[in-house]
Amino acid sequence: MSDFPEAAQVVIIGGGIVGCSIAYHLTLRGVSDVVLLERKQLTSGTTWHAAGLVGQLRATHNLTRLAQYTANLYATLEQESGQATGFRQMGSLALASNAERFEELRRGASMARCFGLEVNVLTPREACELWPLMNGDDLVGAVHLPKDGRTNPVDTAQALARAARKRGARIIENAKVTDILVEDGTAKGVRTARGDVRAEFVVNAAGMWAHGLAASVGAAVPLHAAEHFYIVTEPIPGLPPHLPVLRDADACTYITEDAGKLLVGWFEPIAKPWGMDGIPESFAFDQLPEDLEHIEPLLDAAIRRIPALSDAGIQLFFNGPESFTPDDRYLLGETPEVRNLFVAAGFNSIGIQSAGGAGKVLADWIVDGHPPMDLWDVDIRRVMPFQRNRRYLMDRTVEALGLLYAMHWPFRQPETARGVRRSALHDRLKQRGACFGETAGWERPNWYAPKGVAPEYRYSYGRQNWFDYSAEEHRAVREAVGLFDQSSFGKFIVEGRDAETVLNRISANHVSIPSGRIVYTQWLNNEGGIEADVTITREAENRFLIVTSAASQTIDLAWLRRHTPEGARAVTFDATSAYAVLGVMGPNSRKLLSRLTEADLSNEAFPFATSQVIDLGYARVRASRITYVGELGFELYMPTEFAQSVFDLIVEEGGPEGLRLCGYHAMNSLRMEKGYRHWGHDISPQDTPLEAGLGFAVGWKKPGGFIGRDALLRQKEKGVKRRLVHFALKDERKLLYHNEPIWRDGVLVGRITSGMFGHTLGKPLGMGYVENAEALADQSFIESGRYEIEVAGENISAEASLPPFYDPLNLRVKETEKARPILVAAS
Repeated sequence: MSDFPEAAQVVIIGGGIVGCSIAYHLTLRGVSDVVLLERKQLTSGTTWHAAGLVGQLRATHNLTRLAQYTANLYATLEQESGQATGFRQMGSLALASNAERFEELRRGASMARCFGLEVNVLTPREACELWPLMNGDDLVGAVHLPKDGRTNPVDTAQALARAARKRGARIIENAKVTDILVEDGTAKGVRTARGDVRAEFVVNAAGMWAHGLAASVGAAVPLHAAEHFYIVTEPIPGLPPHLPVLRDADACTYITEDAGKLLVGWFEPIAKPWGMDGIPESFAFDQLPEDLEHIEPLLDAAIRRIPALSDAGIQLFFNGPESFTPDDRYLLGETPEVRNLFVAAGFNSIGIQSAGGAGKVLADWIVDGHPPMDLWDVDIRRVMPFQRNRRYLMDRTVEALGLLYAMHWPFRQPETARGVRRSALHDRLKQRGACFGETAGWERPNWYAPKGVAPEYRYSYGRQNWFDYSAEEHRAVREAVGLFDQSSFGKFIVEGRDAETVLNRISANHVSIPSGRIVYTQWLNNEGGIEADVTITREAENRFLIVTSAASQTIDLAWLRRHTPEGARAVTFDATSAYAVLGVMGPNSRKLLSRLTEADLSNEAFPFATSQVIDLGYARVRASRITYVGELGFELYMPTEFAQSVFDLIVEEGGPEGLRLCGYHAMNSLRMEKGYRHWGHDISPQDTPLEAGLGFAVGWKKPGGFIGRDALLRQKEKGVKRRLVHFALKDERKLLYHNEPIWRDGVLVGRITSGMFGHTLGKPLGMGYVENAEALADQSFIESGRYEIEVAGENISAEASLPPFYDPLNLRVKETEKARPILVAAS
């Protein structure tokens, strides 16, 4: 008992490969006072039964960078640790048995080139040459990644643990953590049966147990275990060694050679959640009961692909639990609920290939106090509080496992655990043909089906079934008036004597404005990167309304609260559910609303970027003249209970002005034409306002400065080497989504961050950063190049522009003949 530690700088809960990686990378950063506590033995939860696949191509640039780091780490880990890992790079081969899958794979291959990965697009014959035992009669094509690999999960985890011990970390088995110690909202250590361990930082890397541990201190770590099946055959005569890992996603199957045998695993469309009643206390290196009936159809498909399987005996039928999250992305970072409590969990069957990179960036995050790159895709602050609900997690997990190998369609919507958050207008919108999508649990109308048309998606990589209907909504906003339900906005109230001071320090723009004015601003980190993109309305001298996107509600609220100085006379509360929001947008919006209110809505009485409380129908609403679509328009904020009566009145009176209900797909195409940025796609913590073309929203000379000001001033003096540019394809048949490579004069200079078809312009549009590796990315450099965008392996000519293609002078938005920025920063 005496050798059990009483304190450490960092205590890690969980001895799987991720926990061991975090310990190792902390020691690399010079933090040797690390204690890792494992409830049973290292790797005994999920790591020990993983297939050990190490793929490198992920959905985004930074996640791919982390996967590449993992592969490079595993290649050298044996040399450092002295522990064999079994890592080898035999490559991977992804198959397409239909044209849609082949387009997905070719788009992925294009994306891989952005990330510097070696990738080959193959014919069916070439694929069969790489995998001679395969039946390729039905194949359309394949994609080969030569540097993908495989490792032994247990040996690799042990190698990380050994390397961490060499550098000073203490790793203790049979030390179950029963509680996380929290004082004044900050993690202070853990409690075990062998005593408390006080710590400056606590890392919850407890795998399947991470949800319960977090919930005990009020933190949301939404994950749920599901059964995962694979078989290992008897030895197969003549099986070539070192075959690439085979991924046949249309058959939900992966296959890898294993010492003369084949390991065959599946990600079935309808999964089996596990552990709903808790995980047995004794669980360690355990298997779950066999269920041949469940995977028999998938086994039949695998035999059709690899006929040799029909004659091979099954040496092992394995079923073990793995954790899945609601969006199939893992959970990383400091929890918004508890300071200094970090999470690394929910790895969705890619824990082995993610462990190296995840361990590195989490260690950097702990040591430096901020993430080393944009990790929004996996940042735990994307999580909504309701997502810790076990029933929700169980229902979503049925779908989540299979989505790993399902078609990754553009605009694909989840089908399970729906209807969580609905606006007060949901039923009215449904009656009028709304086809709902889901964001942060909100049911939001993405498009409206006309009478006689089912409001449901038919997915493709081309123009989907809603394309023409959304185009009509788009044109209504440009030519008449559209009505949007924007109630899902995140809304915060900051109130108190110091509210202005607090927000001026956090915001890049100047918020010392008169009551009734609106400021568009970013919140920056110390390096000048964009952490949030919001509007701030001064409602009164000591009261401000902050509005952000639905997906950013948790992360922006956490940023606001954690950057409010202790002792400041300002309070913040989340008012998201208190207010409904209707967006009335288009050149006829003023005419329509003027019939419903006595307020003067003229440009002189109600100029752009102002807000007033007005009577509208029987309600008192806050009308804000602001837009995300690039037209004259008003956002109407009202207590939720007034939403239905206001909606009914607007719809009743809107006919003469050409009113049309509009969805979020139309909003997206409208904002793309106008060049409005979307946080999480076009702007992120890695992008500065200068690079993003948002320098107009910076109050450079405001008293007291702001977070990130010094970094921005240095960049302003030096100039930027990358700029966000607008693109329009010259071939209207191709569509842009994200991560398509940007070529300038035959040189790869960037990638598309977001894309949509612009119906007013009649062209596919995209935004993306263009980098000048040799000098500055100035106007001359941007405009002098010849551009092509690579779409599924084909280079398409494109027009490039720094200003937006639609209304670059903001004449329609501001109703002025003079060119001015959308919002002018006070100086």
